[in-house]
Amino acid sequence: MKFGVSAFAWTAKFQERHLPLLAWAREAGFDGFEIAMFAPGDLPASSLRQAYEESGLECTVCAILPAGINPISPDASVRRRSIEHLIECVETAAEIGSHLLGGPLFAPIGYLPPHRPTGDEMLWAIEAFQAVGESLDEHDMTLSLEPVNRAETFFIRTAAEARALCDAIGNPRIGVTIDTFHANIEEKSLPLAIESLGPQLKHIHISENDRGVPGTGHVGFPAVIESLKKIGYQGYLTVEGFGYCLQETDGPGWLWAETGVTPEDVAVKGLAYLKGLLK
Repeated sequence: MKFGVSAFAWTAKFQERHLPLLAWAREAGFDGFEIAMFAPGDLPASSLRQAYEESGLECTVCAILPAGINPISPDASVRRRSIEHLIECVETAAEIGSHLLGGPLFAPIGYLPPHRPTGDEMLWAIEAFQAVGESLDEHDMTLSLEPVNRAETFFIRTAAEARALCDAIGNPRIGVTIDTFHANIEEKSLPLAIESLGPQLKHIHISENDRGVPGTGHVGFPAVIESLKKIGYQGYLTVEGFGYCLQETDGPGWLWAETGVTPEDVAVKGLAYLKGLLK
């Protein structure tokens, strides 16, 4: 298993001024650094690729759907535009140098229509991700769909639901991200959810129940690590927490994090905790 850290600890809008974070992450002992992607065109892709190459870090990308993009919209024109957006995300991730693009790409965060998922919505999701398959092959990209909790989606909340969608899509490049913050809410057993995915598990977000420093809350990380070992997982353990920095008003932690917990605290203390568990 490899160790990564998400830029979300610092900011949701990665810009040129954040590029020194990559060298810092490498010095801190990480193998990879994850970029948050909303609008692909807003990222400094060429500068990022150069910074990754200079640092020796690997890149992973977590994409969040922006306004107007919804692969399961009842509006066919929105669905077509959403497929184009997903392909653009794949292309931009590849331009940066990533081979893994993840996130809750099946529906916008906060899209909560007053009904259970319908057969049509499932078919639209399948069609959208099947349409991206050629681009995934072209760019040697893995797409990892992330279930999120019921306050953020009605569509894919659990490992079982994500597995069913991936089975229906039928592309070995498309699998599942487990984020322990969301799974701690939605799964009856985190270890069993992980084990149920087997090789479909492509990525892990290590996130505490309050999005703070891993190991300081009540998520059962020792059992999570044992379940990952059991299925032979060899991907990233990416620390995804929110730290507080007064200057980073675009960071999730600016609103939510404890003011005494910095992004560097989340990263460095989280990494030390994970390395201790693996020993």
